[in-house]
Amino acid sequence: MAQLVLKNVYKRYDNTEKKLFGKKKAQNDFAVKDLSFECPDNSFIGILGPSGCGKSTTLRMIAGLEAITSGSIFIDNVRINDLLPKDRNIGLAFEDYALYPPLSVYDNLAFNLRAKKAPSDAIKTAIDRVAPLLKVDELLDMKPSALSGGQKQRVNIARAIVRQPGLLLLDEPLSHLDGKMRQTLRQEIKRMHREIQCTTIIVTHDQIEAMSLADVIIIMKDGALQQMGTPLEVYDSPANEFVAGFIGEPPMNLLRSVIVKRDGGFFFSFEGSDLLVKVPERSLPLVSDGQNITLGVRPVDVLITESDTSTPVPVAVYENFGDERRVSVRVGQEYLNITTTENVVYAHGDIIRLDFNSEKTHLFDPESGEAIR
Repeated sequence: MAQLVLKNVYKRYDNTEKKLFGKKKAQNDFAVKDLSFECPDNSFIGILGPSGCGKSTTLRMIAGLEAITSGSIFIDNVRINDLLPKDRNIGLAFEDYALYPPLSVYDNLAFNLRAKKAPSDAIKTAIDRVAPLLKVDELLDMKPSALSGGQKQRVNIARAIVRQPGLLLLDEPLSHLDGKMRQTLRQEIKRMHREIQCTTIIVTHDQIEAMSLADVIIIMKDGALQQMGTPLEVYDSPANEFVAGFIGEPPMNLLRSVIVKRDGGFFFSFEGSDLLVKVPERSLPLVSDGQNITLGVRPVDVLITESDTSTPVPVAVYENFGDERRVSVRVGQEYLNITTTENVVYAHGDIIRLDFNSEKTHLFDPESGEAIR
């Protein structure tokens, strides 16, 4: 196991005088900006974000495959900025399997240990320990060309952990697999982490992978940390509009709103719509009459009701996914998405009435996008 700490890490790629759409433009943008976080011993951390957010660059800097522009990275209180990758006690598995085609699975697993001149009996002991964890023990005599994609990725991960690293880095390990295989391998990676007791970091753009695997999720955008917390924390208490819209499927509704005072109470109102949503008690100290605000509410917290006191709205889109139904309605110029497990069927234009779980609503500053709490 190992403790990993990043302090004020920056990474910049300098491609000066690069032609862009026929014009020369200097590119000095930071791929990673002032990134700081800590991974305790034996933790499972997910780095989550859209393509190009800097998550893989961060992983490569930890592994020593990318130079750090500034800042520090520590493993067990040792600053590793200048250490070679082989000296960092790290196991790394990329999304590309990168197995050696002429070698058997056994020889692929043994390759790094043989390069370190480990004794044959120690290599066999290590492989005998790791192979059953990833269910590759029956594949040891086979060549990579005879393996399925899921089997290749199991071998790839097994090769990373057979050397008993203090820190295991997984870069999009499931992206090439189909849905069923991704689910199966997620379960095996989680079980493997518990058994080998190794600090693990997985980089992914798939929130389901991050939410199901990681103890703590780091969410990045444009090279910067947006929020770090448990899956429940980032889901229930998003730090800003980006996190709110990125976590959850379907994503949180984010509606531009104006606070209005009616009959002694405060309500969210929406331009071009008669819909009013009551401001919950806990949010009353944060709002004032006429205030512009962004209302966030998850589709599961918008309820279809029979109450005559709620505002009627026409159905714009209806989707049936078997285990749940998704309904969209227009609120002014925006769409409000609703998820229900009720066995209901709607057609375009059908009138429904809505109720909101107001205690589950979120408030965001429309200028900065930051949560108002």
